[in-house]
Amino acid sequence: MKKNLITLLFSVVLMYGCTSSDNGGNADNNDNFDRSALLSNYADNIILPSIADFQAKVSALDVARGNFINNINQNNLDVLSNAWLEAYKAWQYVGIYNIGAAESFTSNENGFRTYFNIYPVSTALIESGAANSNYNLNADAYFSAQGFPALDFLLNGIADTDASPLDKFTTNANATGYIQYMTDVQSQINARTSTILNNWQDTFRDEFVSNTSSSATGSISKIVNDYINYYERALRANKIGTPAGNFSAGQTFPDKVEAYYKNDVSKELALLSLDAVQKFFNGQAIDGSSSSESLADYLVYLDNSTLKDDINTKFNAARQQIQTLNNSFSQQVIDDNTQMTLAYDALQAAVILLKVDMASALDIQIDFVDNDGD
Repeated sequence: MKKNLITLLFSVVLMYGCTSSDNGGNADNNDNFDRSALLSNYADNIILPSIADFQAKVSALDVARGNFINNINQNNLDVLSNAWLEAYKAWQYVGIYNIGAAESFTSNENGFRTYFNIYPVSTALIESGAANSNYNLNADAYFSAQGFPALDFLLNGIADTDASPLDKFTTNANATGYIQYMTDVQSQINARTSTILNNWQDTFRDEFVSNTSSSATGSISKIVNDYINYYERALRANKIGTPAGNFSAGQTFPDKVEAYYKNDVSKELALLSLDAVQKFFNGQAIDGSSSSESLADYLVYLDNSTLKDDINTKFNAARQQIQTLNNSFSQQVIDDNTQMTLAYDALQAAVILLKVDMASALDIQIDFVDNDGD
């Protein structure tokens, strides 16, 4: 009898050990939600089209760069600057997806964004690079001297001793160096964009969709962490909180806004970023033509429709507040920074809903720590 009882207890323990997971997730995936359909929608209708559109805009930017170099004049510089802005706008729909090949670029907390959109830009590094051609865009030190912010300075900013942006490429003593630096920055953008898109098209799309595990390495857990990280850092903190002084005891930084040298599109870029965030949450195609299984649907399936509605309400409220701001966040900080802090607060209102409530409902462990005191 005693022997049988011991055997039974051992069997129970063994069964528990075989069915449990040490990864902190619900590895059995027993809620029966169609995760594959959700991941297919995200891959085929949101992520891949966003990256493909971005590559198309990057290619158009490269063509405009070539035309400008072949015939350097103000009109071609204006065309090039416009192409830069179109690519920058497309980037707002791509910066979320630090997964697949993009994840392997760097272990930096900002992920693959380090190669595309770290600002404020280090003009000192660009000036030095144009002067002596001694730079390495793959080195950590140059994360803040490449990507769209570097092109912003090159195309829209004025270098020391110059009277206009065009002077950098004509009368400046380092004109040839500026042209080469711009070409190298563009080449870096081209190469990394192609790597990301090719990876998704060749193998990663199928890997992403088939990885329906509830574990920390499952596609849903990874993409949700990327999504929340992007919302909290790239949108809330970088675009709004840092220039508004939310993390610096009230000291403001009008020079730490996105597209500082263009200086009249920071609101537009922030609104596009928020649009990307909300469309992703609701499973809506980037062109707005359709919607399918999404995080919002998953919450409804789990009897959390109120949370879904609350998250969308917070997104809408944040959009309304951002829309009241100056087209130039730099000017808004100078004129009336209170409105910037209100926009930050509106964005912040969704952080707990996403990072705590939604993550808990979906049984997802957050894999990053934000230390800005939120």
